[in-house]
Amino acid sequence: MNKKLLIFLTVTAVFLHNSLFAQNIRVAAAANLQSVIEVLQKDFKQKTGITIEPVIGSSGKLVAQISNGAPFDVFLSADMRFPETLFKTGFAVKKPVVYATGSLIICSSQNIGFNNWERTLMTARVKKIAIANPAIAPYGKAAQDVLQRKGVLDNVKNKIVYGESISQVNTYITTGVADIGFTTQALIKDAGSKAQLYYQIIDPKDYAPILQGMILLKHAANNPKAEKFYQYILSPAAKKIFMEYGYRLQ
Repeated sequence: MNKKLLIFLTVTAVFLHNSLFAQNIRVAAAANLQSVIEVLQKDFKQKTGITIEPVIGSSGKLVAQISNGAPFDVFLSADMRFPETLFKTGFAVKKPVVYATGSLIICSSQNIGFNNWERTLMTARVKKIAIANPAIAPYGKAAQDVLQRKGVLDNVKNKIVYGESISQVNTYITTGVADIGFTTQALIKDAGSKAQLYYQIIDPKDYAPILQGMILLKHAANNPKAEKFYQYILSPAAKKIFMEYGYRLQ
């Protein structure tokens, strides 16, 4: 084969490979979305033929990764504060928007009873209470606020076990490592028939609304497929899926 032709074909192949790789959609998704993102991913691919690559983690840790140059295109946070910070510091091409409102529940693998859960938490029967790290996980912050509002936080502090993310809290709950935990309502849909869970929805008036925010990051500036996924998350099809997993919509 002609040497110049070989060089041309090699350069072309590398260019095409890099172009295709650049068009992949990398989505940073908050840990509370671990189950629902799989359903959204499948529905989006069915509608568009486009595959996304989700990376799951606590919102705070994902922000740290993005701030340090991680090549994400879209960030689905568990709150608005983290996306707003990224936008203000120049990491996003659009202002953050709310795509869903989270629902906090108290949950257990034991039939403890939740008629007066504040008192139940203080009994000897409950030895461990799981919540996500409130410094980096919005659902953990909401749980802490609820305990504070109910006037029991100081009484149960020594029982609290912190998970790095809501996913770890869910593991603590479903495996019985913790007697009780505060988590996302999406866990009930995700667990299905895999585990018997008992729960009660926490009154939304007892904590600040968990407004979950989304931003299109600068890495996606020249990736039209990322824009498609961004718009899909705001579509009626995606909203229907979020509602099925216990999220509320404004």
